[in-house]
Amino acid sequence: MSGDTLTGWVLCWRIERRDGVTIGLTGHDRDLWRDGVLYRAAPGLTPSAILRGDGLDPEGMEASGALTSAAIGERDLIAGRWDGAAVAVMAVDWTGEAAPVPLGEGVIGAVQLGEGGFSAELRGVGALLERPVAEETSPDCRATLGDRRCRVPMAGRRRFARVTGWDGEAMLTVDAVEPVANAYGHGRLVWFGGANAGLEAAVLRSEGRQLWLAAAPAFAVEGTPLIELVEGCDKRWESCTGRFGNGVHFRGEPFLPGIDLLTRYPGA
Repeated sequence: MSGDTLTGWVLCWRIERRDGVTIGLTGHDRDLWRDGVLYRAAPGLTPSAILRGDGLDPEGMEASGALTSAAIGERDLIAGRWDGAAVAVMAVDWTGEAAPVPLGEGVIGAVQLGEGGFSAELRGVGALLERPVAEETSPDCRATLGDRRCRVPMAGRRRFARVTGWDGEAMLTVDAVEPVANAYGHGRLVWFGGANAGLEAAVLRSEGRQLWLAAAPAFAVEGTPLIELVEGCDKRWESCTGRFGNGVHFRGEPFLPGIDLLTRYPGA
């Protein structure tokens, strides 16, 4: 391949966040349109070598760059907006004479911030092979409320509300009373308005109109932003049978003796 041919190729990244936002970045010195996506010029964005092979080892890549793009900012990286985003890397002929060449795809893993820049790990589909193939026994349920194994219908267990108060830390007050005691404990909160829009938060417990989150919101809560509250479950057998009437689908072993059985003795 001649040098003249190589000079027409540039690297492009298509990044799709979990909230639906899609951006394109390119190492070229000017913006490019490809397949309806505008790839913004980001000459400071550089990739490491793409590790690929015919074995079962996970494919990996790392991209680093300066925090100069309006699309990727330090606050959003820290807040987790880019965690788990789908990434496709390709070589593109900016002259338009040849079709793009896919180089790899995966999701954003660990993100590290440094002086004036960031580095992001891109994990390929081979990383799925690192997941355990068999479950371990546990007294608590291993399913998630409403998933295909739990089968509790979630219709009516998701509600919109507005935040009416914030203590500056992890406690929120909303304009709707919970339907049952601790309905949103171990559940989720999805921000639809305000500076936190698009982010999710884990709810530790709820009481009346108040919610306690696992961590303080990434950005200050101002006004009365819209949120979605999703009921949760503490995964105990008593909750599954008593609150949800779903004992037949309980994915745990609450009555299986534990290893402490070996240390028990009469009168203990």
